[in-house]
Amino acid sequence: MTELLKEPSLPADDDCCGGGACCPCVWDHYYSEYEKWRLQQVKLQTDVKAE
Repeated sequence: MTELLKEPSLPADDDCCGGGACCPCVWDHYYSEYEKWRLQQVKLQTDVKAE
C-alpha cells in the first residue's frame, strides 16, 4: 500500500531569499511535493469513483 502524503505547507515568507540563485529554491521543492500530493489525490478520487 502506498503511503498517504500530507499536503505540503507553503514556505514561510522568510524561507525564500528572492535572489533566484538557490538551486533548488524552497518554492521548487514545494511545487514538486505539491504536485506529488495533487496527483495522489486525483488517483484516490478516481479509485473511489471506480468502486
